[in-house]
Formats: sequence, structure tokens, C-alpha cells
Amino acid sequence: MALLKTAFIFAVLVTSQVTALVTVKMKDQVEVLLGKQAHISCNSSFSELPSKVMIQWFVVENGNRERIHYSEGQENIADTGTDYTERISVSKDNILTIRNVQLKDNRDFICQVGGMSAGNGESKTELKVYNAPEPPEIEGTHSGISVTHDAPSQIATCKARNGFPKPNITWYQNLTPLQNGEDETKVSTKVTRESSGMFTVDSQLFYKVAKEDMNTTFYCEVSYFMPGTLNMFESNRINITVHYPTTEVEFRRESPHGLLKQGDTVKLRCLANGNPPPAYSFFKVQGEKEIEIKAEQDLLTLKDVKRQDSGLYRCKSLDLETFDEYTGDLDIFVNYLEEAVLTPAAIAFVEEGQDLSMSCNALSSQQTNIVWLKGDQKIGKGNTMTLTNASFDTAGQYTCKVSVPTLPDLKTSSTLEVRVQGAPRLSSPRLKIEHRVEAFVNLTCVAQGYPLPNITWDITSSKTWQVVMNRKVKQGVISVVTAEMTSDLTAACKATNDLGEMTQHFIISAIPLEPPTTAPTTTTTVAQPHMKKNKKEGNGVIIVVIIVCILLLAILGSVLYFLYKKGKIPCGRSGKQDLTKEKASKDDIVVELKAEKSNEQAGLLQGVNGDKKPPNNQ
Repeated sequence: MALLKTAFIFAVLVTSQVTALVTVKMKDQVEVLLGKQAHISCNSSFSELPSKVMIQWFVVENGNRERIHYSEGQENIADTGTDYTERISVSKDNILTIRNVQLKDNRDFICQVGGMSAGNGESKTELKVYNAPEPPEIEGTHSGISVTHDAPSQIATCKARNGFPKPNITWYQNLTPLQNGEDETKVSTKVTRESSGMFTVDSQLFYKVAKEDMNTTFYCEVSYFMPGTLNMFESNRINITVHYPTTEVEFRRESPHGLLKQGDTVKLRCLANGNPPPAYSFFKVQGEKEIEIKAEQDLLTLKDVKRQDSGLYRCKSLDLETFDEYTGDLDIFVNYLEEAVLTPAAIAFVEEGQDLSMSCNALSSQQTNIVWLKGDQKIGKGNTMTLTNASFDTAGQYTCKVSVPTLPDLKTSSTLEVRVQGAPRLSSPRLKIEHRVEAFVNLTCVAQGYPLPNITWDITSSKTWQVVMNRKVKQGVISVVTAEMTSDLTAACKATNDLGEMTQHFIISAIPLEPPTTAPTTTTTVAQPHMKKNKKEGNGVIIVVIIVCILLLAILGSVLYFLYKKGKIPCGRSGKQDLTKEKASKDDIVVELKAEKSNEQAGLLQGVNGDKKPPNNQ
């Protein structure tokens, strides 16, 4: 093989003096993606057809040639010991195919055609290999950038990894490309060749910021070549934090809106136009003094404000970079409604038949409305109220309510107890009463007057009576007494106080008991007291026994009538019949009847049998 190569080279040197009769044509460039297949064609023509043709393929590295393949006649052989031994093949049409293209294949490939006596010819193709870089990585500066810096400050870094050929990076502010070398812009680029042969590009952007840049977006664009085209990647957009000094302060009321009133929670906010926000302090101005108030950052909160919280408030800001101080003032006014004051206060006394004047006043920063009520009933308006010709019905609780129409939540009230002084006055629903004997009757006496009357009772014709209730009620006193009815009785209710006395008489007529043919009824002016419960229960038991006896007598009468109809009972005119037999069966009924019956028993039998009969027919 070495001899053949030497002979071939010698032939080339010899024939180089002769005019070439062989023409070889190849493309200047062939482009391929990394890892794909590359196809390089070699076309040749001869002025005279040679007897033999040898085609050889070479690669050029650092100016030196290395053969990688040759073919002659039926021989088609890849040279051993090269990087292409296992990756190339040549077709009959003399097309070189390179499999699994690598970065080192980015070089010139030479095709040489030898026609012996016809001479030799050659040409070359540049194989260009491409690999797209990874999407760009952008990272902005984490700290704020001050506008007071004289030189451009670092804004962000952008990195494009593993591209081939070397990618390029361009910076943009909003949509405008930034040019390196300007006074406000500087771009620093670093290119690294990785061990794989690919390129990684790092770019840093330096920029002199202004206050207007606080809403600016920055991004980088990576451009790279691919077979037949130029492609681009854009990074994410980033914002930067721009620091600029404070030049003015705004002090404003944030809430509530509208008129302020006592009880509100007021929020005052201090806003400086610098970034970062400066340190704030708050004061209330009193004359020449400033009294500092604790606050939370830029917010001052005044809870449950009162009238005395009105006045001038001040906030101060201190820029920690320039140490400049700025102030803002705010005047607030708290509308108020003081407690209502009643004259007279708490309790007022007026004699019966006299007049009483009352006044209600409440100090307020706004116009007020005043309404008077007795209990829940509206009785007047205005700051004065006069009660004329006072009576016991005039007494009671009076309230004046004060409100502010422009501030509905602002309201107050005060209450006055009016007491009418006078001699006792008695009233009772019933003075003449009829009531059954052997029962208890309740008597009620109601006395009005002030001072509160004392009630006493005087009851005749009843040995058993007692006061069961003596209680203060609205505008007076109520007393209840219970007494046992044995006959007609009279009762006197007497009410006294320091201004006089009054007596009221009750006349109770006794109603005699009726024959117990029906259950007795009880009629009282009020419910019987608990102390007579046992007696009422005894009367109920007697009634039940009487009813049972009536039922038993009715059954016996029916049985006797049935036996009489059957002829089993001999009936005579004598007052007494003995119906007992010497030998009585277990089904016989033995009854002894007596003609001497009491009036009560006769009445019962009459009720059972219906019509009244003479004694001999019973």
C-alpha cells in the first residue's frame, strides 16, 4: 500500500507539468446539523477516456492532507486508522456520506480523480456543522440600583450555552436594542469553548438608570446560524428596582371619607415619592410643640377619636441615602355630640294639679334634633317640654333623644323620672260581690299616690282571712286579701300617706249552698289561695262517691225490674219484704229494701228512675 501511495504521488508530480485533461466539480459548502448525515458529491469528466480511474478523498487539518477513502475499479475502501473509518461510505456516483456528523467534521473535504495518462484533477467542499444553543438564561440584579451612581450599574447577565458556531447576544430595553460603547450603556461578553467543542457565551449589561426606568423591561436576544437560515431566541423580560431620593411628601386621610365624628377610627397615610420609602415619624402639633405619636410604617391610626383629637397632624420623612428631610401637614376636625343634660335631672317631683317644665341640651358641632318620649310614645320635640295640670297618670319615665341629621350615627339620650305628689286615690274593679258560702273570696285594692300609700284592711263576719299580696306597681300599690265566706261580710281597704288617706268598702253577699244534685261551682273575684286546696279536694271526693252510688242504684233497679217481670219476686204492700230463701242458688241475688229513706237517698233514687213514685211502689 505504501508503494502504491508513493507511485501515485510521483505520478502526480510528473503529470503536474502536463495540461490537466480531467475536470472535477464540487459544491463550495455543504451544511449539516450535528449528529445527522452529510452527503458530499464529486463530479468528474475527462477529455479522453482513461483505461483506469482512481478516486481519492482527503480531509485537511492544519494545512495537512489525510486520505480517508480511495476507489479504483471494483475496489471501494475506507482507509483504516482514521476518524472516518467506521463513519463514511462512497457510492458508485462518487458521493461521500458521513454518518453521525461531529463538530470536528467542520473542515474541508477534497475529492481527487486520477485518469493515468489522462491526468489528474481535484476540488474541495467545506463541510459546515451547526448546533442550536440552549434557550438563553437571564438573571437581573437583585439589589436596587440608585440613580445617584455616576457610572453605569450592572443590570443583568445573559448566558447562551452549547451553540455552534458561536452564537451572538444582543440586549434590549423595552423594544429598543442597546448599543455597546454609549455613555449610559456597556456590554461585556465572554466566550467559552466547552470540552465538547461547542461555544457558551456570557454577556453582562451595564446601564446608567434614571427614575423613569422603574417600569422599564430588559431582555436579551440570542442569534445563531442554522443550515440556510438565521434563528433567534428571546429571554424572559425582567424589571429592575430603581432607587431614587425623596423630593416631596403627601400627607392624606385614607379613611373614613366625609365628615369625621367621635368614635370613628381615622387612618392617616404619609406618602413620599422616593424609593425605597424613607423612614416616617408622626406628630401632633400643639402650639410650638410637636408631640410624637406611635405609628406603623407610613400609616397613623387614631382609634375611637374624640373632640379633643381635632387639630394639626404632621408627618416627616428622612431619606436614608441623602439624609434629606421632608414634611407634610394635615388638619382634621372631629364632629361631636356631648351627653344630653336634662333639667331637672334624674327624678322630678310635682304636686298634683301643678305644672312641670323640663329642658334638654346637648353640646354639638352640628345642628341637632331633639325628640321627647314618655315610654315608647313620642310626645313632643324641641329642647323644652312642659307638663301641665299634673295627675297621677302624668307620672312616669320621660326621655329626650338628641340626634345630628348630617351624621345619623351621632346620637345621645337622657331619662327623667317624674313623680306626682298627692293624697292616696283608691280604685277597685268590684265593690259589691256575691259569693258562695264555705269558700274563699279574694279582694283587690289598688292605691295611687306619692309618697307611696300604705294599705290596711278591716274585715268583719270572717274569722279566717289574710293578706296574700302587697306589692308596688306602676304609679302606686296593689294589695290582695283572701277571706273565708261563712255569711255576708264587709271589708274596708284604707290607703294612707303623708298627704292624706282614703277608704274603700267592699260588700260581699253570701250565696247559700244548693242541694248536691250537681257538682258545686265556685265563683270568686280572683283565684283561691293555695292554703284552701285540701278543702276543695275533699269536696271533689264526695261528689265522685255520690255519682258512683247513683250508678250502682241504677244497676240494682234494672235487675229488680227484670226479676219482677219474670215473676221471681213476690211483691206486696208492706213496708218491708224479706226475699231471702232458705236454699239459694249461686245465681240468686239477695237484696233488702227499706222504706225509710233519707231525703238525700230519695232524691238519688228519683234521679235514677226518672219519675217520682210513692214509697209503697219503690
